[in-house]
Amino acid sequence: MEALSIKNITKEYIGHVALDDVSISVPQSSIYGLLGPNGAGKTTLIRIVTQIIAADAGEIFFKGKKIEPKDIFRIGYLPEERGLYKKMKVGEQLLYLARLKGVSKTEAIHKIRLWLKKLDLEGWWNKNVQDLSKGMQQKIQFIATIMADPELIILDEPFSGFDPINANTIKDEILQLRDEGATIIFSTHRMESVEELCDHIALIDRSKKILEGSQEDIKNSFRSNTYRIEHRGKLSDLPERFQVNDSADSGMGNWKSEITILNGESGNDLLKHLIEKSEIVSFNEKIPTMNEIFISKVNEGINE
Repeated sequence: MEALSIKNITKEYIGHVALDDVSISVPQSSIYGLLGPNGAGKTTLIRIVTQIIAADAGEIFFKGKKIEPKDIFRIGYLPEERGLYKKMKVGEQLLYLARLKGVSKTEAIHKIRLWLKKLDLEGWWNKNVQDLSKGMQQKIQFIATIMADPELIILDEPFSGFDPINANTIKDEILQLRDEGATIIFSTHRMESVEELCDHIALIDRSKKILEGSQEDIKNSFRSNTYRIEHRGKLSDLPERFQVNDSADSGMGNWKSEITILNGESGNDLLKHLIEKSEIVSFNEKIPTMNEIFISKVNEGINE
């Protein structure tokens, strides 16, 4: 089931097309990576979904129905541009933002105390936001985003300002929210976070969607039948169907080689041939990372 269906969205500013007929489908209870270089159109698309701005053309469907203004109460949005009131106290600000989303005062206070304890901010209720570190402020904005139990959560660069320990804490919370049924759109430039978190991705470049699908299917489509092998001694006299891309002595008699199979044979065929030539220490297929795929697709578009 689709939580969000974006169909043929176009948005143009004076002299600039921000989005050109973009369509994506976000599955229910998934973490969906919205990727692209700076200026690709990601933030414009997010602002259209959250009804901050309107599209020039196209439609958006939320849980099977055309999105309406009232649906904003079912969406939590953490923008890249942070927007806390620096001179307000933490508890007062979170309560105010929760009430704007329709959460009762009693329920909001309970949830705020729960989340402050969960994110190790228990003693900060009566502190001014300006007294918090950047990472602490980011935690407060994360709490504000999820306070009303939104069905759709949009996170734009959510790990900005976090050290590795706090980033892992928020990653765990994001995964828990997905497991509890929330749908999460995750916009970031950090491909390692995409690898860890995203079930599906869409890549937008220069206002157009150029790639979409599950992370597994996309990676499989970019496999090149290439293997990384560590072996004893230098390889020689390989058949032409096994192309050696790189081979180097790594010390202690071990060599590391990268070999591509050219004629459709399997990795087992290559391994069988290598065993006759050398002692194999390790043998692994080279699976492209999301970062490699991202760079490849964006560069492909630049060179067209």
